Amino acid sequence: MPEQRTEAGRAFWPVAEETRTFPPYGEETPVGRRTDGRVAVLTLRHRPHNLLDAAFCERIVEALHWAWAQGARAVIVESGLRHFSAGADVDAMLAAATEGNGVLDWRLPDVLRAFDELPIPIVASVHGICAGGGLEVALACDLVVVGESAKLGLVEAAVGLHPLMGAVQRITQRAGAARAKEMVMLGRRHDARTMERWGIVNRVVADERLGAATMALARELAAGPTVAHAATKRLVSIAVDQGVRAADEAMSEIQEPILRSADFRAGVESLNRDGPGRARFGGW
Repeated sequence: MPEQRTEAGRAFWPVAEETRTFPPYGEETPVGRRTDGRVAVLTLRHRPHNLLDAAFCERIVEALHWAWAQGARAVIVESGLRHFSAGADVDAMLAAATEGNGVLDWRLPDVLRAFDELPIPIVASVHGICAGGGLEVALACDLVVVGESAKLGLVEAAVGLHPLMGAVQRITQRAGAARAKEMVMLGRRHDARTMERWGIVNRVVADERLGAATMALARELAAGPTVAHAATKRLVSIAVDQGVRAADEAMSEIQEPILRSADFRAGVESLNRDGPGRARFGGW
């Protein structure tokens, strides 16, 4: 791993904390892992419908750490099954909540933190049904690309819940309070174009183009200035969590790794030599 990545990466993503050990799923891993150049592809395949439980969430976090360890500069989160995810395993959730006297010890904030603090862009590639916790996983990614026939929704109200992994606040940020209340309280599924129009997902593409479009976007991100992308993620998070003034005050510290990066020097040299848009960035 290049030393630049090591130094800058430590500034953005500290060494992972201890993780718990769960029983094995069987022969097929619930999160497939592969690399395509500098893009790490994480394929959810927890049969039959990628239902989330404590162990599956932990595997997803482990896969994000794996992508970082591989030197990836962008990540795709996709599904290898018919649907992206039908939500949470509500039977397992009810059992855990009953045993915990109303406390669900699934460490869901840790999952969100792993997505947010991973210092490389994460792109969700969504097809089929993407409901409940599945939509929350997609919303935890930095960009969301959706096949046009996909159906997305927050359906937890049907079982007496509301979203437990950040969807309420993320829909509020993206689409406003009224839209968040509508989606959560009515618990309906919506078509992909509606989600795009409401500003909840980034783009909708033809179903047959979903894989290619997502990979093209991920490759573009992976070819970009990685240290700057990490700083962008961090600054956006501060602005969302703490407000614009806090983000303003944090800028100097967050931008320091960018100004020291080889990518910045390469970008300026390329601009002077070849004009805009021709720089080749080495990343970490």
